Amino acid sequence: MADLLHDKHVNTPWSTLPVAAWQDTYATLHLWTQIIGKIRLALAPKLNHWWHSTLYVTPRGLTTGCIPDNTRTFAMSFDFLEHNLDIEISDGITQTIALAPRSVADFYQEVMEKLRASGIEVSIWTMPQEVADPIPFESDRQHAAYDPQAAQKFWQILVQANRIMTTFRSRFIGKSSPVHFFWGSFDLAVTRFSGRVAPEHPGGIPNMADWVTREAYSHEVSSCGFWFGGGAVAEPIFYSYAYPEPEGFHDYLVQPQEAFYSKDMREFILPYEAVQHADEPDAMILAFFQSTYEAAANLANWDRAALER
Repeated sequence: MADLLHDKHVNTPWSTLPVAAWQDTYATLHLWTQIIGKIRLALAPKLNHWWHSTLYVTPRGLTTGCIPDNTRTFAMSFDFLEHNLDIEISDGITQTIALAPRSVADFYQEVMEKLRASGIEVSIWTMPQEVADPIPFESDRQHAAYDPQAAQKFWQILVQANRIMTTFRSRFIGKSSPVHFFWGSFDLAVTRFSGRVAPEHPGGIPNMADWVTREAYSHEVSSCGFWFGGGAVAEPIFYSYAYPEPEGFHDYLVQPQEAFYSKDMREFILPYEAVQHADEPDAMILAFFQSTYEAAANLANWDRAALER
């Protein structure tokens, strides 16, 4: 498995990280980010579409950003260079938790103990979201892997995806989400809104409550992002979808030629491998995001003149 992490792309921004090369670390890190994200969800003021629960890419890893705690604020940040979880509080208190092979239960216990020692009282629902066969955090001694090289590659790829998605976001003056990391689905996303209310989402997404989905998709969207893969998807992908999906969306001609519509996932996909081998990766990804957005906006008659720069 270690050999899979040493490849010809190792010194490039687009290094190889198939699911098989880090699946144990992937599963553990997924659950660790859920613990931290749920703490933000519990304490931050509610924002539309669950934007108050997400994490953000930093030059060192992922962060919650500022979380209010009465008159204080604090932030919790994964540092994938030093391999720590850093807790910084506005009164000057700092706490550090090492990222190393350890169970989800041990990680959860230490996080909560460090918060209590800092005077921060918070309670979260300890059942993981959007994972098969969930185990409550406090009982999970099954997931305990941490490969620092894999974690660092994970973050380095996110840095590049975040950079390009931020450029794409800047071209839209309508309502848009931040570029943010969803710890449930473990993907980086940015979403554009037409300004119109959407039909009620039918729900039925595995391991996600229907009321959560309906809040997320209360308004018409075109959303794009990057996902590290999982299940039947063995490699990372860039993706783009629309809700509601307009008639003819799946047949729309999009760019680049390597992109395609997945009927199973109901979204356009650009394989990560195509980006790795592209002469101009940034241009390829931006063309994918733009053309798939146009598929949604043109077919659904968005007021593009009022929404775009």
